[in-house]
Amino acid sequence: MRYYVVLRTLGSVSWLLAGFMFVPLLVALYFREPLYVFAVPLTIILIFAYLLTFFFKEKEKEWNNKEAIFIVASTWFVAAVFYAIPYMLEGVPLINALFESMSGVTATGATALTDIESHSKSLLFWRSMTQWLGGMGIIMLFIAILPKIGVAGRQMFRAEVPVLKEEKLHPRIRETAKNLWLIYFVLSIVEFIVLIMAGLSPYDAITHTFTSISCAGFSPYSFNIAAFNDPVVEMILLFFMFLGSVNFALHYKFLLTDRKNIFMDEEFKFYFSIIVSASLVLAYTLFRTDVYSLIDAFRYSSFHVVSILTTTGYATVDFNLWPDSSRFILFLLMFIGGCAGSTSGGVKAVRLLLLLKHANNILFKTIHPKAVTPVRLNGTMVPEGIINSIVSFMVVYIMIFFASSTLLSLLGMDFITSLSASIATLGNVGPGLGLVGPIEGYAAIPDLGKLILIANMWIGRLEVFTVIVLLLPAFWKN
Repeated sequence: MRYYVVLRTLGSVSWLLAGFMFVPLLVALYFREPLYVFAVPLTIILIFAYLLTFFFKEKEKEWNNKEAIFIVASTWFVAAVFYAIPYMLEGVPLINALFESMSGVTATGATALTDIESHSKSLLFWRSMTQWLGGMGIIMLFIAILPKIGVAGRQMFRAEVPVLKEEKLHPRIRETAKNLWLIYFVLSIVEFIVLIMAGLSPYDAITHTFTSISCAGFSPYSFNIAAFNDPVVEMILLFFMFLGSVNFALHYKFLLTDRKNIFMDEEFKFYFSIIVSASLVLAYTLFRTDVYSLIDAFRYSSFHVVSILTTTGYATVDFNLWPDSSRFILFLLMFIGGCAGSTSGGVKAVRLLLLLKHANNILFKTIHPKAVTPVRLNGTMVPEGIINSIVSFMVVYIMIFFASSTLLSLLGMDFITSLSASIATLGNVGPGLGLVGPIEGYAAIPDLGKLILIANMWIGRLEVFTVIVLLLPAFWKN
């Protein structure tokens, strides 16, 4: 690996990271809040970017796959470290600040803050904005705005968004990244306007736009979306959470090419069927156990099914107080996530769909051993290599889940807290159950446990392999 290439590129990306910091600086100026909270980290990032780009000159334009993977993994970690500084300058302890920052850039929504409203409006704005940036991807924005990035951009794109099949919206990867960010930006503007029309203040509208279209989940209020207690606001957020969790390639095709395509897509139909069926089952359990009336049961079940399945993690009530049967449904949804190519986390619906098809083929071949039944998605045969990669992904994913759950239990966490905290961070969901519910947050987790969960968020956002491969000795050999 050519480290000068890695460090030079990391310096270039750091200029972009610094640029984002100007926005909350202006917000702090508007609200007449201390400017040093953002001026200090801005200065630090600028110095870091200058030193790397000055001392490590680019000698070769093409990057290899190892370098692209390391650049992507390190960029997300460096962003989390730098973006933790504003929290520390407002008095948040180091580990909690890094936890909050990593939760922001990975669009997880797990919080370690105990009194959210006590922090400045500019910091809470920044907290939400980091989720908006992380939702679509820092590297993807870097690719979109950097000219002549060529093959290197495609390698970085695949490392940050390891989709099963690359969606070529344009022959050039830079144009694909630009198109995806453009759709993301337009949907954000539309949601902001709709939330304003629904009666939210501009500040509340933009902070919740940032964290809903990105399927992230931070809110500037301790009681989250329950602070509004408004069914209209809930339905607006539900709709845009859903849009954010759908493959953005389908958005592109729906808006510009074939509007019927989205309704023919097998993953979309499978994903939508999960939402409908889970909402009905959850509404039934809530109504049957006399928790809510029938209307309220449908209201809260639909919102929280979409919130958890999209890995947004918003809450309109404390679902940690629901009956075990209802909480178990939410726990299962934490493993699924949204569609591939979306802003949501989790294992993605398409992987689950292909695994079910593969299992069905195995059962069929048990009866008809000589039958040739390839797995197909949208009428196209899925190569066996992709099926094998999905199986490998699921095995590693479950191993990480069990390992982090075990480590949390060894730190004194109870069974429910350990399991839900592990999957809620690995799947970038946010709130869990037990001591990490939507109201409690992650403040009760010990510092060592928070470091484990920080790693979970980082690994989960980059879909496991981009980070885990760094642990292999073969990765560091020439």
